[in-house]
Amino acid sequence: MMAVPKYDELFDPTLEALRDLGGSGTNEEIEEAVVKILGLSDGDASQIHSGSVTELGYRLAWSRNYLKRYGLLENSARSVWSLTKKGQETQHVDPKEVNRIVKALDKKDRTIPSITEDNIPEGDLSLAWEQQLLEQLKSVSPAGFERLCQRLLRETGFVEVKVTGKPDDGGIDGIGTIRLNLISFKVIFQCKRYKGSISPAQIRDFKGTMVGRAERGLYITTGSFTPSAKQEANRDGSPPIDLVDGDRLVGLMKDLGLGVSITTKEEVSVDMDWFEPYLS
Repeated sequence: MMAVPKYDELFDPTLEALRDLGGSGTNEEIEEAVVKILGLSDGDASQIHSGSVTELGYRLAWSRNYLKRYGLLENSARSVWSLTKKGQETQHVDPKEVNRIVKALDKKDRTIPSITEDNIPEGDLSLAWEQQLLEQLKSVSPAGFERLCQRLLRETGFVEVKVTGKPDDGGIDGIGTIRLNLISFKVIFQCKRYKGSISPAQIRDFKGTMVGRAERGLYITTGSFTPSAKQEANRDGSPPIDLVDGDRLVGLMKDLGLGVSITTKEEVSVDMDWFEPYLS
């Protein structure tokens, strides 16, 4: 039996996580907090649902959705979730009551699908373009993905970005320089087209290649990172590594307009007052 709790068993852990985070948090922060609250192992926390979305992350998305419709959570356009006044005053919820209320609302609003206790639909709460873009990234060649990451880094302000992905590269894929006002420092990067989760051992191996070569590291993957890998990336006494998983990668590409086309709907209304001088 899968160790990841059902979406409605995550209601209370989600509320507790947000309280621990000071009342608000991103999807990633909430997921990491819930892992600690439930004491999930790396293996349980890293089970993949689809793409780079973990099973836990997927079920938490439904949990947040239900808690929002129940009136305990709200979220901003930047995907930051926060407790409402009612949520701040709520320590525990009855899953059956939440399901009853939300499913009653569903009868009035069919735009949000219901979930039964024993069945989670195959669809995902994330937008279709995100999954499509992630699958496209996984289909490019290894060398092509390195060049794509090189372009991404240049677009975000890196200079002197070189791809070194060769058999004798010492385990790195490239190096670049990031300039911040009057200072600059070198960054070694690793690019992995990956369907699973990056382990702490892979992060440690990458850190070994950085010694004496760069101040920071950057690990970019189409997959995800285990909780232990995230901890290893910022362990005291070793070079820090910034992590970019599949979800963050597609978000960056959208923000930079790389590989996507964004259209907006034009709305035209008639200014009746403008015609006033011509009515007589």
